[in-house]
Amino acid sequence: VLPWLTLKGVPGVGNLLFNRLLRRFGTPQAALAAPKGQLVTVKGVSPRVADRISEARRRQRAPDGAIQEIELAAGHGFQIITLADPAYPTLLRQLPDPPPLLYVNGRLHPDAMHIAMVGSRKATRYGLDAAHDIAQGLAEKGLGVVSGMARGIDGRAHEGALAAGGYTVAVMGSGLLNIYPREHAGLYKRIAATGAIISELPLKATPEGRHFPARNRIISGMAVGVVVVEAALKSGSLITARLAAEQNREVFALPGSVRSHHSHGT
Repeated sequence: VLPWLTLKGVPGVGNLLFNRLLRRFGTPQAALAAPKGQLVTVKGVSPRVADRISEARRRQRAPDGAIQEIELAAGHGFQIITLADPAYPTLLRQLPDPPPLLYVNGRLHPDAMHIAMVGSRKATRYGLDAAHDIAQGLAEKGLGVVSGMARGIDGRAHEGALAAGGYTVAVMGSGLLNIYPREHAGLYKRIAATGAIISELPLKATPEGRHFPARNRIISGMAVGVVVVEAALKSGSLITARLAAEQNREVFALPGSVRSHHSHGT
């Protein structure tokens, strides 16, 4: 795991570039050890980024380095799985820019068939009840339910799956040690006990706005389809729906009142 975390932590190395380096050199270890002249032949690797990759190899035991992250994860009983790990979700691996690694609290079933459920944080009672009932029905049929553990529809989707004694995965827009929203701390524990909480972000990462669109692509990328329960015209749920369509996933929309702005997106 150490070379994966080290390469992932290099400024300028995003998921797409990480995967290009992986295809070119085979392993993160080989990429970190590669001469600058070879690194710059990879599309997107500038001389500055090549220098940073070489520097990262020398600094991986520094106080802010990858070893401390590995020790922190182990101390909390979390796993760090990589693209090379059999536990990595099969469908997610097929994306052009899959997360090189995932932090996991709980247990992932990589080959399980998942349906994602997303929707408004300020949902109506109709939407909340529908999300719970649909998720419960899906879980009773043996499907995994993936969502983002947010307020509103996400939380009710997880609750529905748990009510059926089913399997549910929460994808966070923060690190596993930064539960967001805080009022879902109890839900977080219940999901981790029988399913999984995952994030591609460092353990102490805060829930910043820029993290959530990236989180949404994981939600849709893990699933064979995405159910949008309630969504405004401009919402993260519609971003997830767009990403799902781009990933060649099925997209479903729950009908709602034509008079409700909560259903304008669906």
